[in-house]
Order: sequence, then structure tokens, then C-alpha cells
Amino acid sequence: MKAAEEAKARVVSEFPDAEIVVMALDLSSLNSVRNFVHEFESLNLPLNLLINNAGKFAHEHAISEDGIEMTFATNYLGHFLLTKLLLKKMIVTAKESGTPGRIVNVSSAIYSWFSGDLIRYLGEISRNKCDYDPTRAYALSKLANVLHTKELAQRLKKMEANVTVNCVHPGVVRTRLTREREGLITEMAFFMASKLLKTIPQAAATTCYVATHPRLSSVSGKYFADCNEASTSKLGSSSNEAARLWSASEIMVSRDPKAVFDPLNATEYGA
Repeated sequence: MKAAEEAKARVVSEFPDAEIVVMALDLSSLNSVRNFVHEFESLNLPLNLLINNAGKFAHEHAISEDGIEMTFATNYLGHFLLTKLLLKKMIVTAKESGTPGRIVNVSSAIYSWFSGDLIRYLGEISRNKCDYDPTRAYALSKLANVLHTKELAQRLKKMEANVTVNCVHPGVVRTRLTREREGLITEMAFFMASKLLKTIPQAAATTCYVATHPRLSSVSGKYFADCNEASTSKLGSSSNEAARLWSASEIMVSRDPKAVFDPLNATEYGA
């Protein structure tokens, strides 16, 4: 919250008429997501744009309060629930304003590093610490962002909602994603890769382009990198995997005590 307040102060110093509301949200906690949405709805504000940008790379194995591996819970599942709960407001805002709503999911090219059964692997790392690979877990969460975009775009189209959803790869940039491993080794790694790194404004460019450019007002379900549409991997393009992940996600965020997520039973999700 301190960092958010500082960011608000910088924006207001440059744009004194800007109205900015800072609100707490922990994407790793489904309860926090629900509380945030409840608080936001109480403000009775329109909602034109949602950028799902929270990111975590957990070097050590951890489980969220909801029983899900922490990287997946933060980078994907919290965003899935947030989007689900805010979607009605976005659809209403788009209808009343006549301006298409836009959802932007921030992923990473690392998503293509994941191979295998995503639901089964999530089950393994949510139950068994010895199966945990930090990079593979991160790739899984970012693949989930890509598949979420694909399935949500199809559902919005069927609903004839005036809302689009797209996914972006911001590029390689130094942010606080590596905050759990600050130190000499991390500093050396970033120094060696410095010529490949984007600045934060450069990394934000694709997200801003997809969120605001007029020519993309009716574009949905696509993946962008360097402000251009890009192709996705075979797994990232799979409609079956996207629908399967959606079904599993609905169960994971459900409050129905009878809805029990069993990731090791892959047939339950259409495998």
C-alpha cells in the first residue's frame, strides 16, 4: 500500500486533476479478491478497463490459504476470480457508455516452456513439495493466463458482450518479481543480461497499446508481444485445454462445499 500511495502521489503531481483510489488486494487470497470486489462495487464507479498484472515467482514451495500452489494462485487463479466477479460491471459499463470494455492479461513468453498435463502438475505441486520446480510452476501460471484469455474471449463472443480480452508478453524487464532472491547473484544475473532488458516504460508499452489503441477496439482472444500480434504455442492455442482449465478454475474458486478440486483426477476436466 505504501508503494501504491507513492505511485499515486507521482501521478497526481503530474496530473493534478487525476482522481485515484488506492485499494488493497492480495491476488493469492480468494477471500481478499472477494473483499476487494465488494469494496469496489460499493464505490459505484464504471469499469472500462481491467489489467491483470500481478506477478510472483516463488523460489520456495508455498501453498496459498486456499490450498493452491502460491505462484499459480497469485499469477492466475486470483485474476480468474477477479475477472469473473467484475465482468458484469464491465458489460454494463460498456453498454451504457457505448465504448468497448477491455481486459488485458499480462503473461510471459516463458509460458511456452511448460509441457505436459497442466492440471495434473498443478495437483502435484499443490500436494507434494518434492515435485516443485520454480521455473516450471511460473511457466504453468503464465500458460494459464494465455488459456484464460482464449476461453474468456469465446465466452464473451457468445454472450455478445461489448468487452474484449487479450494477452500480452511485456518482455524481459527488471521488476520486483525477483524480490525473494535479492542479492549479489541476482544483481550479477541482471548485469549480464542488461543489454537484453527493457526499461519499465518499454515493457509497459505493449500492455498500454492493447489496453488503449483504437485499432484494437474489436480484437479479442489474441496474444501480443512488442506491440504486435504474435502466435502462441500448440498448447497455448488448445481450445480443449482452455475449456478444461476453465472448468477446474470454476471448482477452485467455488464456495460450494460439494465442489472439490481433484487435480489428480484428470478425466474430471475433460482429459
